[in-house]
Amino acid sequence: MSHAPDRNVGLRERIVALAQRHRRYGVGMIYLKLRQAGELINYKRVERLYRLEKLRIRRRRRKKIPVSERQPLLRPGTANEVWSMDFVFDRVATGRTLKCLAIVDDATHEAVAVVPEHTIGGDHLTRTLVVIYAQLGRPAVMRTDNGPEFTGKAMLMWAH
Repeated sequence: MSHAPDRNVGLRERIVALAQRHRRYGVGMIYLKLRQAGELINYKRVERLYRLEKLRIRRRRRKKIPVSERQPLLRPGTANEVWSMDFVFDRVATGRTLKCLAIVDDATHEAVAVVPEHTIGGDHLTRTLVVIYAQLGRPAVMRTDNGPEFTGKAMLMWAH
């Protein structure tokens, strides 16, 4: 009784290599990276092979960063060099939350854009940035915190 050769050997190796290189990547991000590299594969296949390799994201403890390691934010010399963006929250009279995307030019301290919405997810954020870039051009650097909208799949795909 002969078994068919394992067609997943190469794929399994690439999945393990990605998981070792990017310890914080789960199945979804590894699948995304494989697709970005041009692999035409099914998510369920990646998920099955990921599990067969007994891979999982390690739970990490939060580490306190000593004050000495932090670096001061340098003010850029010219406009459109560095933009910072973050979300500001407020409530309307009905009690519903209003989420405003605030984008500021770090050199001029001018508000590049303030986009008020009730909900702004990753996809909405990327569409908004496309419109802003089309109107004003794009900065050399975009500075954000590690909020879920800025670190999600939609933003990574857009940046790629």
